[in-house]
Amino acid sequence: MAKRDAIFPAGRQALYEINSYSAAIRSGDLLFVSGQVGSREDGSPEPDFAKQVQLAFDNLGNVLKAAGASFDDIVDVTTFHTDPKVQFETVNAVRSRIFPEKPYPNWTAVGVNWLAGFDFEIKVIARLP
Repeated sequence: MAKRDAIFPAGRQALYEINSYSAAIRSGDLLFVSGQVGSREDGSPEPDFAKQVQLAFDNLGNVLKAAGASFDDIVDVTTFHTDPKVQFETVNAVRSRIFPEKPYPNWTAVGVNWLAGFDFEIKVIARLP
């Protein structure tokens, strides 16, 4: 098996070490990013939902940047929602700012009943420039 090329954003590797996973893995020209949540610097959930969603995208952006990529390089998105019907409008507002123009990445949204204290999570696959 090839050695995994792990990517970590600056200053947050300890949070990943606690839970034994990598923020992202580079494989060739693809980047597989683990689910990003709206966690504050100490790893705790941001209680305000709109801020939690924005923070999840901010955390995702930091992982992409650490790999030399950006939101423009994302090809596949999966999001997880604890109450999709209620949360859709808030998530869509942030999504529209991040991906304002076509072609949009493909997107799968999944309703779940547990996200370790969070209400939104996003994971992506990006093609590295």
